[in-house]
Amino acid sequence: MSNPDNAYIQWLVDQSMLHAARQSARLYAGQSRLWQRPYAQARPRDASAIASVWFTAYPAAIITADGASVLQTLGDERLWSALSELGVQGIHNGPMKRSGGLRGREYTPTVDGNFDRIGFDIDPALGSEEQMLQLSRVAAAHNAVVIDDIVPAHTGKGADFRLAEMAHEDYPGLYHMVEIREEDWSLLPEVPPERDAVNLLPAVVDRLKEKHYIVGQLQRVIFFEPGIKDTDWSATGEITGVDGKVRRWVYLHYFKEGQPSLNWLDPTFAAQQLIIGDALHAIDVGGARVLRLDANGFLGVERRAEGTAWSESHPLSVTGNQLIAGMIRKAGGFSFQELNLTLDDIAAMSHGGADLSYDFITRPAYQHALLTGDSEFLRLMLREMHTIGIDPASLIHALQNHDELTLELVHFWTLHAYDHYHFRGQTLPGGHLRELIREEMYERLTGEQAPYNLKFVTNGVACTSASLIAAALGIRDLDAIGPAEVEQIQRLHLLLVMFNAMQPGVFALSGWDLVGALPLAPEQVAHLMGDGDTRWINRGAYDLADLAPEAEASAEGLPRARALYGSLVEQLQNPGSFACQLKRILSVRRAYDIAASRQILIPEVQAPGLLVMVHELPAGKGVQLTALNFGAAPISETICLPGVAPGPVVDIIHERVEGDLTENCELTLNLDPYEGLALRVVSAASPVI
Repeated sequence: MSNPDNAYIQWLVDQSMLHAARQSARLYAGQSRLWQRPYAQARPRDASAIASVWFTAYPAAIITADGASVLQTLGDERLWSALSELGVQGIHNGPMKRSGGLRGREYTPTVDGNFDRIGFDIDPALGSEEQMLQLSRVAAAHNAVVIDDIVPAHTGKGADFRLAEMAHEDYPGLYHMVEIREEDWSLLPEVPPERDAVNLLPAVVDRLKEKHYIVGQLQRVIFFEPGIKDTDWSATGEITGVDGKVRRWVYLHYFKEGQPSLNWLDPTFAAQQLIIGDALHAIDVGGARVLRLDANGFLGVERRAEGTAWSESHPLSVTGNQLIAGMIRKAGGFSFQELNLTLDDIAAMSHGGADLSYDFITRPAYQHALLTGDSEFLRLMLREMHTIGIDPASLIHALQNHDELTLELVHFWTLHAYDHYHFRGQTLPGGHLRELIREEMYERLTGEQAPYNLKFVTNGVACTSASLIAAALGIRDLDAIGPAEVEQIQRLHLLLVMFNAMQPGVFALSGWDLVGALPLAPEQVAHLMGDGDTRWINRGAYDLADLAPEAEASAEGLPRARALYGSLVEQLQNPGSFACQLKRILSVRRAYDIAASRQILIPEVQAPGLLVMVHELPAGKGVQLTALNFGAAPISETICLPGVAPGPVVDIIHERVEGDLTENCELTLNLDPYEGLALRVVSAASPVI
């Protein structure tokens, strides 16, 4: 095998993210700019004060105007007029930068919705850098900010990975990859000609650990799929290095084979250079004010003498996130983490790390409440959150996003598996509680009960908000949904809005929520699900502003989803629509500054479906209650609010008196099935709790 061509090596270097990061770093060296802001501590309330209502877009699902790119469509004035009227203050685009891989000089497509980044430039399939800047300008004109992404845990197989495979300079230090000696190649499977790597079986991983090559199997296999992804390790074929030596490598990938994991403790510190360079580029070139840290809980991995490697709750992840988040704050931005780990990990990684965290704490729990008509598990999770010291104002309370409904419930799976919890009159170990909740949700969300939703490997269920609600209502055939069923679905959807929006922190909703999207039929996206990734059914295309009403697919080729509510523009003309009722809720949220409130109580209740959250409003505005009925039966119940001063209780959405909080701190709540109330106690005294 001949040595790689020098011109090709230089071309790869010029394309690489590490090279770009090193070049741009020189612009900051010795300058005063990065010393003007506090950066050591997370500032969640400052972050949400910039924008507390987010629209989360998904590039591949955007139906574009004729001849327009995804970025041009997201920056369209008609869309922003509607988003602004609704009350949106920030747009999270989803990953927009070049992703996928390289074979020679040919770019290969993304394998995970642009979460396999290989460049700092905008993906040409989505738009241009100038169009990104125009989106930032249009958002600013509507008093909104742009929210971007960085991916600290991995890249795609672009120039950086290809240079690492060829052992060029310090590029191998970017990745958790290990050169296997030729005498041990017999341990590795053959790589078919059409592929550049092959996943390793557990026995092979164990043998490589025994021979002191790698740290071994991890605590869990994310995206596990037999025969496709059996472990978190893959082996390359034979690759000729820049020195003429032929090598085979084994590399780590927490996620898909095309997403090699970065090495956050290597003497080159190359990973830190690459990721911080990406973050500064997003802020200074792309105009982002907030950045998502995707998969940021997987930066540390360490060999153990016995059992699996230490790959979660590792201190290196905390340290790495402090570096990234601190640099982002130094540059004038904020960050949030989409971290599906234990509550302890979320709390620990927020100390000097990301300013906000995605609410994986209550998301499966409120969906369980809706599916079962019983809010006890949701109340348990809210109280557990407070016990561990997580402020709800530091969370992004969201409806649907691009992923599955995660049912991993990691908190009860690992660290708290043997802790005991009181649930339904019993005391259960965390591991048993987890299995009970998962079993109930799988039973109601998939199979004969709801065949339109699909399991997503071992992680959870691929579904939309609308199809989750359809399952809760016992609808087995989505084609049978008519006007009466749409009205029911909308009612329950607004209940979920109330839970998420009427509490402190950020409220986020997707385009799929706004149009009431149903999942695609599996055969429509079968070509994307060959690796077992069923999430594509919940990523159907949508058109919020009627920019291309006749289009049947997005620019990326995703089929248009059936939209129960219609476009956002259309809905805003109809006072009874989902969007108009959402608009009213968000206007009340803004008027009373509920995003900045403090959650002070989750009262005990008797009715299974009832949840009450009590919030102290800022600036002496009193106390606000969010009361929700997750059940199909009406509720009339008297609750106790100790420490809250008595006074009239007002429904702040419908502007009517609902009763009184008595001198005995008692309040009677009357809720119809699936009804939510936003109440305010009007009293002269401030609450003392």
